[in-house]
Amino acid sequence: MRDLSATLRLQFHRDFTLDDATALVDYFADLGISHLYASPLLTARPGSMHGYDVIDPTRINPELGGEPALRRLVDALRAKGMGLILDIVSNHMAVGGSGNAWWLDVLEWGRRSPYAQFFDIQWNSPDPLLEGQLLVPFLGSDYGDALQEGKIPLRLDIENGAFYAEHYEHRFPISPPTYGEILRLTDQPELRSLAQHFDALKTEPAPYQTARELRADLARLLEDSNTRQTLEQAIRHYDSTTEEGFKRLHGLLERQNYRLASWRTAGDDINWRRFFDINELG
Repeated sequence: MRDLSATLRLQFHRDFTLDDATALVDYFADLGISHLYASPLLTARPGSMHGYDVIDPTRINPELGGEPALRRLVDALRAKGMGLILDIVSNHMAVGGSGNAWWLDVLEWGRRSPYAQFFDIQWNSPDPLLEGQLLVPFLGSDYGDALQEGKIPLRLDIENGAFYAEHYEHRFPISPPTYGEILRLTDQPELRSLAQHFDALKTEPAPYQTARELRADLARLLEDSNTRQTLEQAIRHYDSTTEEGFKRLHGLLERQNYRLASWRTAGDDINWRRFFDINELG
């Protein structure tokens, strides 16, 4: 590979992929380019035009062609004695939405999540209302208004045996130790028995793996259509447009590892480090 003498920066996205760049390597070589300087290649939010909103730092973005396409580009560059410089994002990830598994795990487990250390979170907040919780300022309006208008509905993830709250594109996982109160609203013995096991997670010293196994058990039960219907009926008790449902859903959300809030509160109350003042980059 030749010494660094001339670089050309390429901005990759779904409309200009790694294979598109590979097709141009001969042309770049004729221009005298010694190294291509690539925009971030790790998996970013779907449709990202810049790649700085990474949601999975362990994979090459499939929208760009994934690792096979990167290998093809590297092989073509090596054949011309050229190099590749990668732009990486080391101090933030895309948060909010539903695509960042690390972020969702932190919401689900709080400081007990194995990914909690990857985010700069002030768990011991001077605000007693945020002690041990993560402020999540992604609501389009005040929390009480959004809840009363039914804009934070409780949902069931049938495939994964999980519960979550939803606000437009944002997903807020419900912590497994609180699943029991939902399951006990059913009259099905298997679900009520499973509720006791989920309750036991509150005092288990290492609940992470046990919760995964219990959710797998719940997912298997939900393969039965009658069981699904029974649990979906129980979730209707959390319809926050009714007085009873409002109290029930509010109580459930209060017991999570996060506190939902309007995006307007972030400037004063946020307790984790953002990228400047962008709530979606943490």
